[in-house]
Amino acid sequence: MNLHKKIYFYEVTDHMYKPSKRLTRLFATTAIAATVFTAAAPNVLAVTQPHPDQELNQENVKKQMEVQSVEQLEDGVKLTLTDQKEAYIRLFAEDMAKVSILEQGEEEYFSEGIAKKEWDAPSFDVEDEGNVVTLSTDEITVKIKKQPFGVKFLDKEGNVINEDYMQNGAGYDNDKPYVYKKTNKDEAFYGFGEQAGLNVNQRGESIGMFNTDAYAYQTDTKYLYTSIPFFMGLKNDKAYGIFFDNTNRSYFEMASESDDYYYFYADNGKLTYYFMYGPEIQDVLDRYTELTGKMEKPAKWTLGLHQSKWGYTAEEIENVAKTYREKEIPLDTMHFDIDYMDEYRVYTWADDYASEELHNNLDNMNFHKIAINDPAVKKDPGYFMYDEGTENEYWAKNPDGTNFVGEVWPGDSVFPDFSKEEVRDWWADHSKILYDQGIDGIWNDMNEPAVFDGPYHTAPLDVTFGEGENKRTHAEYHNLYGHDEAEATYEGAMQHNPEERPFVLTRDMYAGTQRYAALWTGDNVSQWDHLQMSIPMNANVGLSGQPFVGNDIGGFADRPDAEMYARWIEVGAFLPFSRVHYDSDAKAAVKQGQEPWAFGQEVEDISKKYIEMRYKLMPYLYNTFVDAAETGSPVQQPLVYQFQEDENTYDISDQFMFGEEMMLAPVVKEGQTERDVYLPEGEKWVDYWTGKEYQGGQTIHTAAELDHLPIYVKKDAMIPTREVQQYTDEKPLENLVLDTYLDEEASYSFYEDDGATIDYKDGEYNITNLNVVRKGKHIEFTQEKEATGYDSELDSYTLKLNNEKAPKKIKAARAKYAEVSSVEEVKAQQETYFFDEETSTLYVNVPANEDHKVKILGGNKDHEDEERDDDERDEQREDEERDDDERDEQREDEERDDDERDEQREDEERDDDERDEQREEEDHEDDERDEQREDEDHEDDERDEQREEEDHEDDENSNDWNATHTSWEDKRDQIEERIEERRSTFRERIQQFKFKFSGDNNSFTFFNIFNR
Repeated sequence: MNLHKKIYFYEVTDHMYKPSKRLTRLFATTAIAATVFTAAAPNVLAVTQPHPDQELNQENVKKQMEVQSVEQLEDGVKLTLTDQKEAYIRLFAEDMAKVSILEQGEEEYFSEGIAKKEWDAPSFDVEDEGNVVTLSTDEITVKIKKQPFGVKFLDKEGNVINEDYMQNGAGYDNDKPYVYKKTNKDEAFYGFGEQAGLNVNQRGESIGMFNTDAYAYQTDTKYLYTSIPFFMGLKNDKAYGIFFDNTNRSYFEMASESDDYYYFYADNGKLTYYFMYGPEIQDVLDRYTELTGKMEKPAKWTLGLHQSKWGYTAEEIENVAKTYREKEIPLDTMHFDIDYMDEYRVYTWADDYASEELHNNLDNMNFHKIAINDPAVKKDPGYFMYDEGTENEYWAKNPDGTNFVGEVWPGDSVFPDFSKEEVRDWWADHSKILYDQGIDGIWNDMNEPAVFDGPYHTAPLDVTFGEGENKRTHAEYHNLYGHDEAEATYEGAMQHNPEERPFVLTRDMYAGTQRYAALWTGDNVSQWDHLQMSIPMNANVGLSGQPFVGNDIGGFADRPDAEMYARWIEVGAFLPFSRVHYDSDAKAAVKQGQEPWAFGQEVEDISKKYIEMRYKLMPYLYNTFVDAAETGSPVQQPLVYQFQEDENTYDISDQFMFGEEMMLAPVVKEGQTERDVYLPEGEKWVDYWTGKEYQGGQTIHTAAELDHLPIYVKKDAMIPTREVQQYTDEKPLENLVLDTYLDEEASYSFYEDDGATIDYKDGEYNITNLNVVRKGKHIEFTQEKEATGYDSELDSYTLKLNNEKAPKKIKAARAKYAEVSSVEEVKAQQETYFFDEETSTLYVNVPANEDHKVKILGGNKDHEDEERDDDERDEQREDEERDDDERDEQREDEERDDDERDEQREDEERDDDERDEQREEEDHEDDERDEQREDEDHEDDERDEQREEEDHEDDENSNDWNATHTSWEDKRDQIEERIEERRSTFRERIQQFKFKFSGDNNSFTFFNIFNR
């Protein structure tokens, strides 16, 4: 490798562990020096640190603001403050509030770390009495003091959870936002992302957040690769969380100056923080990851072991992969470090690493491949990435508008402005170059961004990103740079492999990056304190919302010896992200490989033992990750996560929970072959290796020879396992082993999907609730299918019951299970069992589609007649159950008949209703016809009156007959014509009438009215 001479700025450190990092850091930040670091000087471990801290002016923080007016909002209150400030206290949930203090008229702030900005306001009450404004939900009460301004949070019982330290309060020291909080000496603090040191409890620490390329960092290094300004406080067994959403460089003084208070602040930006209440740590983490986003369900192959080295040749990559297969040591993934690029130009391939033969051989051995990618683009006219980015103004800018140029691996380089959506899209588009070569995932490195010749190993703070209203300085955007690059890389994976689950690995992150990428903790060192430090470091990263975390197994810088590597692989096999990765030989004093076989047969055997154990536990590990994706829970957990009621767990930093059920107590000190182990109270514990049982709430002493990792399992745990594979999808899961440590009742909700695609989002997954319960002298196993959307190949379960007695018999309904002579036979044949007398372990093969209870009837009866009595009682119970089933079926038949009769009655009632409606319509028509006839009768009466008048006139005319000399014959003819005319009219009228009669048979009869 052609390494240029670099100037690094580093902090002078004491490599020895000290309980507190505060004094060492105060000294180190005043002694920043420069050193020349080249390949010719591999033993110089330079720890880069950023520009000096900016401290608060204590005179300014004592000038507190007051509330001038209060305005109720639909989700909280707005407060007008002195100093031309205003505050918003918004209730996002019944257990979460957002606190913002801004310049008057300023918009409230959401960083890119926030995934959920819109919340349904909970029901709450507001009281404004005297000097206090009170907001109350069903879970928390927020009391706002007006003079001076301060905020206090209480639980629903009225206990104070968290409150401002009123001697200083909250506000701004010029441009620096700050908040002081009251504490007591018993309060513990966790989270803060990736932090150096040997303690999981961060009380007493001085913490800084400014993403830094801290190569070969030490236990007292203040600034590392990530900035996650979130922490949890644990006080009086109750937990709360605070997320200080400020992307500028920030500081957390966690009771480092006094046992009475702690405080946090930033160099610049707005004062915005979120408060969330548990009271369980799990509740706080679930709410925080609802706010900032949860990780996606990972592809199973990413949970296998990974192998990597800076400096592998193409031939070495293939040979290492081949050796894993030959030695039958499980491995899923080979990594390609920067050597694969064409002179470190991103999105290019050097010829030998692009070899079709290399990639085909890796594919044929069923390896996945991950390629590294750096953000720096070589300044090289004619290089397509440089030309396209330059033409479209995609680079970070100097204050004068020119492109910022800094030196990294390719030499002079420019840096993509990932704050722009179009730049992220462009970056994502070009990832096709890697995926087309057969790469399955991308590993983002150097994304602080690291700049070799920049001040403090990064770009100057006045470099700008974005344009117009979105323009920001590097000082504000620095901690988001890796976050936005991770988003672009994630979107590229989704764009080019839309059906596959993406895998992105990053060295840098801000809050919320867990939505896009897994995290590894950067360039650690092959030192014992780094192995020890990895446990609390990963625990706090997990408590900061990032479950998918790991460290370079064996250390990256320097080289481990055989003992250190053996102990590290024992821990590494249980890391959420498990990868062996080490530095270039050019920088190592000892030319030592870090593959499992590189240290001799003993270490190879130890490595294989624990790597195989990881693959055996893959169903359990995958389900633990499913839990993490759904609730935000860590995979590698500090003991306090599950046992916060046990104060003895608050400071335990060298043990951890692997998922819900397993506790590991590794050896992390040189030469140690025994150790103390604390067993948390509230549980019974079982030694995984010996089966010995212990009551919780005590410390035990155990042997721990080089090949032994002390592991303890909760009593009543059920752990799903499978046969060992050489890679995760080598064989379908056909038999699931349920490793059960039964006391009274054990249960497990087993999730299954294809482990590769995003089809689970469309419901293609199964959930089976498995249960084993002890009932007197027998044990019952049942299963319930909660979801059945996935076409599983799972055929059977092997129920493994540890520390049990030999059964008398096993049956499911009338089916009796057959006894066989080995575990292998049990796994191969359904409805069988085997009892291992040597280990007191019972194995039972249960069909996956078994609908009945599987009953394991206890043995150890001395007399045949007692066994016979038991058999008779069992048969009697079976007969009674059968009779119950028959009665149930009979009742179901009767209920069905009743339902049918009810339906028939409803049909008849519907018919009657229809007939009634029809009759009502007919009656209405009859009424209308009657009214018509009455009108016609009235017309006839009028005509009759008219005829009478005419007759009267005729009579008068008859009297004048002689006078008019009209002949009688003429008059008669006249009258007859008139009568005939009236008769004809009346006949026509009568013919129009029809009278309807209805009978029981609903028939109708019509007839005519004859002429008069």
